[in-house]
Amino acid sequence: MALLVKICGINTAPAADAAVRAGADFCGLVFHPKSPRHVSLDAAAALAGHIRGRARLVSLLVDADDETIAAVVAAVRPDFLQLHGRETPERAAALQDRFGVKLIKAFAIAEASDFAPVAAYAPFCEMFLFDAKAPAGSVPGGHGVAFDWQLLRGRKFSRPWFLAGGVTPENLARAVAASGAPGVDVSSGVETAPGVKSSDLIAAFVSAARKQGGARP
Repeated sequence: MALLVKICGINTAPAADAAVRAGADFCGLVFHPKSPRHVSLDAAAALAGHIRGRARLVSLLVDADDETIAAVVAAVRPDFLQLHGRETPERAAALQDRFGVKLIKAFAIAEASDFAPVAAYAPFCEMFLFDAKAPAGSVPGGHGVAFDWQLLRGRKFSRPWFLAGGVTPENLARAVAASGAPGVDVSSGVETAPGVKSSDLIAAFVSAARKQGGARP
């Protein structure tokens, strides 16, 4: 089975085009004002036009209220909402019920006990994402920090999942071998500066992933 590839934090048309040209399966747009990858609703609607039909669209939100989510859903028409904050299983259930958009729940991992809450989200979420805990004072996600990928080795989940946090074109093979990940997510690992995507690095990342997981179906 081909390794799933998600390029997150896309905030320009060239980055969107690079991701779909390289063959990424998922493209993520970030709606978190404190992030250098944050996009406005107008910009997001335009970017979605570059991506729709060529990759699955993901809108990343951090503890957003219903009004914000409704505006994002209307502008982007995403295939998935990625919950990257402290959303509870009850909150995930409510969002799935109200908006009818598939959910990806992100979990911050530093030690084995951090996997304990995962099972409770399975009834409401289509996929999971395992990221490193953010350094003190930083925003969730996109900080280029890795956790111990071997914490995932041998673990079984009832949903497909992505490995995130510090994955780059250079270490992708090692990350997949250590974790057994069926999917990989990258943001800062394909940037030349925070929020500045590199078309060459995006292409290199997807190429490295295809070598690990076979050709895209």
